Amino acid sequence: MPASPLPTLLQTAARTAKTAARDAASFIQSQAGHVHAEDIRDKGINDFASYVDEGAQKIILDAIHSTFPEHEILAEEGFEEQGIPLHDIPGWLWIVDPLDGTTNFMHGVPQYGVSIGLQLDGQPVMGLVQDVNRNETFHAIAGQGAYMNDRPCQVSNRYHLADCLITTGFPYKQFKYMDGYTEAIRRFWTDSRGVRRPGSASLDLAWVACGRFDGFFEQGIEAWDVAAGLLIVEEAGGRFSDFSDRTASDPDHMPLGSEIVASNGLIHGEMIERLGSMKHPDRA
Repeated sequence: MPASPLPTLLQTAARTAKTAARDAASFIQSQAGHVHAEDIRDKGINDFASYVDEGAQKIILDAIHSTFPEHEILAEEGFEEQGIPLHDIPGWLWIVDPLDGTTNFMHGVPQYGVSIGLQLDGQPVMGLVQDVNRNETFHAIAGQGAYMNDRPCQVSNRYHLADCLITTGFPYKQFKYMDGYTEAIRRFWTDSRGVRRPGSASLDLAWVACGRFDGFFEQGIEAWDVAAGLLIVEEAGGRFSDFSDRTASDPDHMPLGSEIVASNGLIHGEMIERLGSMKHPDRA
């Protein structure tokens, strides 16, 4: 019986993503410090883009189309709909965020990345996150582990939240989450070693995967922010769910990106306990 072509295709997909992400990162770096106010497009409350996002996205999409012309692509720039049920989309789907951390980039804060994920029939099969400024590449293929700069990486082995460093994202676009977030963050402040908010969800997840952070949570973000990073966390030995501890295999799991908690797996229960105030109203 002939071998399945899937492993070879996924290796090709990972190579394509690496090349595209690094080329996009080079373009982004070349434009750092050169973006002016008139170059910035306001997409909504605290949601911005510029020719840099769009140029990086074109680099990535051109690379994917060149190698996989039959695959579908969901990319941030030019897409407005939220809460997409991505698990219902059949076939191959690339999910791209060309510049995750645009606000950081515009202000000269060197914490932003490129995120490229690939799913097949709703299941993540490849993910790559490129740290633009540190020249670090995180990637994973389903069932093959997680890697940082092509060396295996894994989540931390800390068992207690009190010993852990947590990262998060503020609900800076959807202020309806603010009260619940404030209550939850107060518990993490008092019950962990510290809380950080760097400003790039894809890098937050990559850093959970390599053990720099022990857990991450955020509400109100989009699929392209997390599609790659969540697979990398899982392949590094961690786990993720929504705030009610439902995983992607649960039929009523929240849409990818709506609410995410990712961890080393060992503190996941402790994190879920402290996220009660942030749960979706019909799941509290």
